[in-house]
Formats: sequence, structure tokens, C-alpha cells
Amino acid sequence: MKSKISFIVGIFLIFFSTALHATFEDRIVAIVNDEVITLSELDTTLQAFMKRIEEIPEGDQREKIVAQARVAALDKLIDNMLLEQKAAKLDIIVTDEDVVKSMSGMLSGKNISVEKFEETLSREGNTLDEYRDEIRKNIITGRLVEKEIRSRTTITEKEIGEYYSKNRDKYEGKEATRIQQILLVKPKDCDNKIRKKLRTKAEMILKKMKDGESFDLLVNEYSQGPAAGSGGDLGFVEKGMMFPAVDTAVFGLKKGETSGVIESPVGFHIIRVIDKRGAGIKPFEEVRDELVREIGNEKVKKKFQEWLKELREKSLVEIKL
Repeated sequence: MKSKISFIVGIFLIFFSTALHATFEDRIVAIVNDEVITLSELDTTLQAFMKRIEEIPEGDQREKIVAQARVAALDKLIDNMLLEQKAAKLDIIVTDEDVVKSMSGMLSGKNISVEKFEETLSREGNTLDEYRDEIRKNIITGRLVEKEIRSRTTITEKEIGEYYSKNRDKYEGKEATRIQQILLVKPKDCDNKIRKKLRTKAEMILKKMKDGESFDLLVNEYSQGPAAGSGGDLGFVEKGMMFPAVDTAVFGLKKGETSGVIESPVGFHIIRVIDKRGAGIKPFEEVRDELVREIGNEKVKKKFQEWLKELREKSLVEIKL
């Protein structure tokens, strides 16, 4: 009987010791109203950063950087918790569908698959679940900003006029050309043999055009790349936005003229200039909407920081780091 009691007491002590150790390891580092932030949450937030500073030698400088990062990461966790608490009070709900839709739009815009993106995140020390959580927090913040700040932000005509006068150089239009191109794309494994073959084909297409064949028909027959489906029309492209060899050739052409064969890292181009427009200050009426967006964004950014500071001051925030 005595040995049985000793066995039970031993098991209890082992369990109690393990639980005590776990509690000590995962201690509370901050209290935000009625919620807590734990050391493990803070360490998880710091993981990606710690991976980036692996090359910094051990020493006072590294310890100082890590200490500063820890404080900044804890501040971010506190702000996120305050925002989530405020969103809950205002019945702002972000669903899984909202997160998926936002993420799909981002991946589509970057033309990258989920698998490739996940590989990139992994190399940076992050996971897809962590990224989804970050998207959810960003959506919450965006909706709070719209509800609490942007909807109450006004912009006067005087402010718009003054902003335009002070920042006229920002609204100086660049020289731009509307172009139509035939593009033969280089494959990933392009060697000298393939490169010469593509150039010969491009020269053949150029000869056909010079012999009188329609540029539009040649685009439809031969052109590759994203603009092929729209007749090769790339719209207006500002100077300096294309590969140097292409940029130099295009802006040396007059309206209606066609280039020779131009080689770039992506392939071989034959380009026709459809239209041109010069540089100069854009008229106020043309940039008014852009001015309103710029002023609004600056105001909202400033007011958001003030609003978040006030929210923090009104909340019970206790740091135990």
C-alpha cells in the first residue's frame, strides 16, 4: 500500500514539475485589458527576424539589436491585440473567405502559385498559416481605419490647391510612348543555338513587314508574351520603364515608325510606335483625384497613429518583459 502511495506521489510530482517548468518557460510578457501575450507568442513573432541576423557575430551589438527587436515585436503584438479587441466591440468580423480572397488576389497580382509562395515564406522563416494570420490582421486594421478614421476625414479645396502647389514636381509627366510589339520569348534554357534561331525568325518577321505584310497580322501570327492577346498593344509606357536596349530604340523612333530587331533579357522585340506624348506639368484637373488620394492617405496615416496611441492610453496595458 505504501509503495502504491509513493508511486502516485511520484507521478504527481513529475506532472507538477513539468507543468511548473512549462509555465515558467511560457510566462506572460504583457497583459492587454483582459487578455495576455505569452513569451512563446513573442518568440514566434521574432523567429523570422532571428533568422535574418544569423550572420551577425555574437556580441554586444547583436544583443542590442535583438533587444530592440524584442521590444518592437512586443509593441506590435500589443497593438494588434488592441485592434482586434476594438474590432470585436464594433462587430467587425473577418472571415476565412475574406482572407482567402485577399491572398488569392495578391498571388494573382504577383503571378505566383501557392506552392512557390510557401517555399519563399519557408526560406524567410515563416509559414503560410502565419501569413494568413497577418492578412487577417491587416484586413481588420483596414476596416477599422475606414470606420473610425477615413470616414471622418475631410479634405478641402484649399488643401488640394496648396498640396498641388507645394508638390508640383511630383506631378510632372514623363515622356511616354504608346507601343505595339511582336515578341519572341527566350525559353529558360536558352543557349546560343536557340538564341540564333530566334533572332533569325525575328529577322524573317521584320522582312515580311518591310515587304508589305500587315504589322497587326504579324503580331497575331507570331507574337508571344502577355500582350499578344491584345494585338501587342502595350499602351503608353513612360521613358525608363523598359529594358535599356528597348527603351533607347523606342524613344529614338517617331510616331508611326518601326524598330529593327531588339534583343532584351526576355527575348527579341520588333516595336511600332503608335503614339507619343511629351513631358511637362500635368494640369490640375488631370491629377485632382490623385491629389485627393495622396492628401487623404497622409491624413489617415497621421490620425491612425494618434488614434492608436489614444486607444492604448485608455486601455490596461501592463508589460512584464
